Amino acid sequence: MSSTNPNVKMVDSHTGTATTGHEWDGIQELNTPLPRWWLVILYATIVWSVGYVFVYPAIPMISSFTQGMFGWSSRGDVASELNALKALRGPMVSALGGASLADIERDPKLLTFARAQGKAAFGDNCAPCHGAGGGGSKGFANLNDDDWLWGGKAEDIQQTIAFGIRSGHPKGREGSMPAFGRDGILKSAEVSQVADFVRSLSGLSTEASFDKAAGAKIFEENCAACHGSDGKGNVETGAPNLTDKIWLWSSDKATIVEGLTNGRGNVMPAWVDRLDDTTIKALTVYVHTLGGGK
Repeated sequence: MSSTNPNVKMVDSHTGTATTGHEWDGIQELNTPLPRWWLVILYATIVWSVGYVFVYPAIPMISSFTQGMFGWSSRGDVASELNALKALRGPMVSALGGASLADIERDPKLLTFARAQGKAAFGDNCAPCHGAGGGGSKGFANLNDDDWLWGGKAEDIQQTIAFGIRSGHPKGREGSMPAFGRDGILKSAEVSQVADFVRSLSGLSTEASFDKAAGAKIFEENCAACHGSDGKGNVETGAPNLTDKIWLWSSDKATIVEGLTNGRGNVMPAWVDRLDDTTIKALTVYVHTLGGGK
């Protein structure tokens, strides 16, 4: 049971403080004033907040905001720091832009700078597919090994980064594996035979029903034009080496059959319209020096 009667006030015998007249089940509320230090802090924050509104940008407008007496903003501060960083890096960026890929890799100072720039650009643009360290994943190339679909020389890598693969850019890399099964080029039994033949090129096990002569014949008639009669691939068409035990997708037969049935044709964006030439050059050097560049 509670009562609220501000006209009935008492003085607490223990504290000497008057009550407010509020009572809850026999418990009376003391009219204890707030601590002075607490009130001082409260009033100070009120004064500080009023001053902040005038000194710093704080009040939103229809299409902008108040600029404040100092004209400062966090965005402007970041822009100023970026401009200072650009000015600091300016000479090295200029040197990087004017040097050839070979000259960059021969100059320790330029190489270090290019790798630092390239690593940052790689993390922002390439890591989502190729991984933070360039190790790749299923369907995305490992950039650390020495296996390159389109060539591992610095110039080849630069071409690939700049114009992409099946990106729609006129200078992009083209070439894809046909859907032999889906388009009726090969029957399912023939797809199975050639899949086993491809596995045999890497020394992998095959089905008991595998006929090597039949698989070799199917391979020669349908696959050798791109992969070569020896299965060692062709960088001109982006056809992988099938004998090196390095697999972009997987080496299990089911995955190979799926690729033969439905084809393969990953897309890599063309970065020439997204990144400046110097950044592409730095990216090229970074990827080329990850461990697998030729």
